[in-house]
Amino acid sequence: MSAPGRIAFIAPRYSEKGTIGGAETLLKALAERCAAAGREVHFLTTCAVDHFSWKNERPPGEKTINGVRVHFFPVNEDRDVAAFLGVQAAIDKGVRVSPDEERTWITNSVNSRALMDHLAAQSESYDRLVAGPYLFGITWSAASRYPDKTLLVPCLHDEVFAYLGIMKKMFQSVRGFMFNTHPEQALAERLYGIDPAKATVVGMGLDPFEADPHATAATLGINAPYVLYSGRREPMKGTPLLCEYLHVFRERTGVNLHAVFTGSGQIDAPEALRPFIHDLGFVSEREKHDAMAGAVAFIHPSVNESLGIVLLEAWLAGTPGLVHACSAVLKDQVRRSNGGLWFKNYPQFEVALSKLLEDEPLRRALAESGRAYVRREYDWSAVERRLFAALAVPAEGVSPLFLTSRIKD
Repeated sequence: MSAPGRIAFIAPRYSEKGTIGGAETLLKALAERCAAAGREVHFLTTCAVDHFSWKNERPPGEKTINGVRVHFFPVNEDRDVAAFLGVQAAIDKGVRVSPDEERTWITNSVNSRALMDHLAAQSESYDRLVAGPYLFGITWSAASRYPDKTLLVPCLHDEVFAYLGIMKKMFQSVRGFMFNTHPEQALAERLYGIDPAKATVVGMGLDPFEADPHATAATLGINAPYVLYSGRREPMKGTPLLCEYLHVFRERTGVNLHAVFTGSGQIDAPEALRPFIHDLGFVSEREKHDAMAGAVAFIHPSVNESLGIVLLEAWLAGTPGLVHACSAVLKDQVRRSNGGLWFKNYPQFEVALSKLLEDEPLRRALAESGRAYVRREYDWSAVERRLFAALAVPAEGVSPLFLTSRIKD
């Protein structure tokens, strides 16, 4: 019996060039690997570009990109944004909301009737639906309507939204899961009691690359060490905390340390730190990798991560990581790889960053250990084995022989 051959990936956004969000980047990469392996792959997404407004900026339609048939569908423009934000604010504050309010929140999230109409017409022809991340309306809608075909790529965090009743029902109903890390799977097992036999830790593959450790400093005219952050700048990602810690670090130690940022969003930082912040915004992959290679450390202050792709990239670029200890995923990656240090508060941050600045052999050893870990665990050949095993996970009641035959194919 052949392996699943016609697959629909479902994600809220798609970027033809560069990256947008980690989850979208992950799903796009997995879709392209499936297409390269001979599967017929469709990517169902919205016409939105901005993850704050969710306005329909792209024209609807279909394009074939890197072997994947990408379908763009408009976000529902009649969704009740006020109702959505009202319930979300209550959930954010830890207020227990009713099942009806949960339903109001998810149905007025990012949804697309056009996308669901496509699934209604084509669902019989898709062997699998691979949908994520878990928080979005289109993920919930597809998983709720076609649970027997849906594999969730949840990108799950230990956050208030994960405790909603609608999320528990979704996780308990779908065919299977592609988790990014073992701590993420452990969290899903604890919150929802999912069957471990339905879960595979897949992650995302990364290709080796060349990077110039001197390019970024030369371009920016920096004659001092710098640390790097890449990604969205917002409280949930920990960037205001990072800026506060960097300001205090400079004041207390007298070290002329600079900070380079790539990505999107406003940088909330103390005024005294601003002359030493270099905001590159969106950059090419080469520019990002050059910035990583030249940094003393790649700092990841987020506690809400399910993989930490940029941390893996930093290791490939030859740079150690410094991560927030309250992120089970990032701390686990650093511990498994021996590729960096972690901090839980400012005193630990100062000690760890000072050690990285002062001890070049340690920096080099941590970075090399991190790079070896990525090449071992996140080489595409390793990830593809896990990916195709996950796609073959049987539904309840399907015999183990069925699973075995599909994995062999």
